[in-house]
Amino acid sequence: MLKSDYTRSGSPGGFDERWTRVNGLRVRFLHAGSGPAIVLVHGLLGYSSNWRRVIPDLAKSYQVFVPDLPGAGFSECSSKLDCRLSASAARLLEFLDALGIDSADIVGSSYGGATVMVAASVDVTRVRRLVLVSPANPWSRIGRKRLRLLRIPVIAACFPAIGRWARPVQGYFVRRMYGDPARLTEETLISHFQPLERPGVLENGVSIVKTWREDMDVIKAALPKIAKIPTLLVWGSRDRTVDPASAVPLSRCFESARIEVMEGAGHLPYEECPEEFCRILMNFRNTAPPYRK
Repeated sequence: MLKSDYTRSGSPGGFDERWTRVNGLRVRFLHAGSGPAIVLVHGLLGYSSNWRRVIPDLAKSYQVFVPDLPGAGFSECSSKLDCRLSASAARLLEFLDALGIDSADIVGSSYGGATVMVAASVDVTRVRRLVLVSPANPWSRIGRKRLRLLRIPVIAACFPAIGRWARPVQGYFVRRMYGDPARLTEETLISHFQPLERPGVLENGVSIVKTWREDMDVIKAALPKIAKIPTLLVWGSRDRTVDPASAVPLSRCFESARIEVMEGAGHLPYEECPEEFCRILMNFRNTAPPYRK
């Protein structure tokens, strides 16, 4: 029984838009299917719509939950939101509590991958299997210069206003996340723009970056606690956001981790190559026994 307080059904993508409350904030999520739960967690400045191309296939085998985490997408924003990784992980667990999800396969992309690793370390019993899609991690060196720039106070203060106004700049960074930009449709590009126009979303992203260095240490501390969870690492071979080479040292932190590299894909392989991504995920689900403490 879902504990959401609002539902809008019949979307063209075959899923419902629903709302619940997390930490006092209204949180939007997409829902589809029935059966065991799977939770799909977006990355920095992403939101639930990034997953829309894989939801219908996954809903054939799962009950799918795809949140816009607080401060992202179309969920409520707050200037008082604690943007440390540990706080984001706590809110993800609160989301599971709000919907009565006792255990799930959990998929996290980029910063969402970091979030689910830390959340799992807090309560490993909530995670049957872990799927990390080019997760932010301490071994990736790509993008460190950009992150340092956003920690400069004057740049951090100006970035949200510039980012909302400069769509060509937004478009450049979205295309850069694709291995083959020709696969990026105009409809998908516009879907990336929409939540960034909302007050608070870009500000939240900047606040996350402020504690990035410390948050990488949080991940290192979390990894020994989740080492026994069956884990799949998925990377696009052309990822220019999180270094594909970091998959190997990250995999060594798990007792049973598989690495799948999607040739020609970029940072969002589930959006760029949804059929292949679903095939990889379902093969993992069918061959990896769930975690039992």
